[in-house]
Amino acid sequence: MDMKRDYYEDIQLFSSGVVIFWFVAMMVFLAVVPFIFKNYYIYVINFMAINVIVVLGLNLLVGYTGLISLGHAGFFAIGAYGTVVLITQAHLPFLLALLVAGLIAAIFGFLLGLPALRLEGPYLAIATLGFGVTVTQVIGKIKILGERQGLHAPDLIIGPWHFDTDKDFYFLLIPIAIILAFAARNITKTKVGRAFISIRDAEIAAETMGVNLTFYKTLAFALSAFYAGIGGGLYAFVLRFIEPELFSLSLSIMFLTMAVVGGLGSMMGPIAGACLLSWLDLQLRNILDIPYLGEWLRSLSQSYFSLTGVSNIQYIVFGGILLFIMLFEPLGIFGIWIRTKKYWKTWPF
Repeated sequence: MDMKRDYYEDIQLFSSGVVIFWFVAMMVFLAVVPFIFKNYYIYVINFMAINVIVVLGLNLLVGYTGLISLGHAGFFAIGAYGTVVLITQAHLPFLLALLVAGLIAAIFGFLLGLPALRLEGPYLAIATLGFGVTVTQVIGKIKILGERQGLHAPDLIIGPWHFDTDKDFYFLLIPIAIILAFAARNITKTKVGRAFISIRDAEIAAETMGVNLTFYKTLAFALSAFYAGIGGGLYAFVLRFIEPELFSLSLSIMFLTMAVVGGLGSMMGPIAGACLLSWLDLQLRNILDIPYLGEWLRSLSQSYFSLTGVSNIQYIVFGGILLFIMLFEPLGIFGIWIRTKKYWKTWPF
């Protein structure tokens, strides 16, 4: 049985030598990835890292504060368009433009958090959903944002370094993802994180104990939106081209699904959920090219459905995974990990 003997154990970065070992092993693996994997796999890892950033921020809102959001694609879009426009129109350097775009998304998150003071549950979900849909519609009407034609991301230059390939961008994106992951983890261990958790567990009791609901609810939305804005800014340069249709309602649902499948209220859970569903999303887009399975689906669709439906089969798979998690393991992948760890601790008894 693990026993805590010091208050410092609640906030220390590494809880044991085992954690330190696996952390170092992960850092070594990430350092050698660009030199041992092909360019496509580096692109996949970049795609995963962007989703990890967004889902970590969403987890602060949903998992730790207990507030729902179906509008994170809107913050994602604000970060993407904001970064590109600040570089091309305001001529800001990339890192500064990325930070400013994230802060702009945080301001919108703060404003969206105001309805959370009076709304909860499905009503708050509908309000955030409306925000996400509105953002894409507004972007499609603004000329400086490319309207419906979209925008091309400019060449990415930071000082003497010119980032041309996915491998180049990997060395920028992964450190940012690691820094934001540590920041999210540390936030949950501070006074702010404890206030978030108290609001999630017992809102009335938290207010009675002196927790400022107005401040912390809006702060949770702002922090979550900031993470989504940073992810959106990075996404614009990974994809090299953005348009309003990329930031649809299905993207918001995808982010929420990643957090739920990974395990809300934990750090490693959302990271695992984002990586798993990001990989599945990319693989299932080309499901017709998979040997045997693709041929069977093609013949099935020609007999009963349409090939257009097959191209969207990832949503069926994601829905099935989400239903399985909700029915059999509400804690998601993190819950499965906890069960597995407990089993092997007591094996063979």
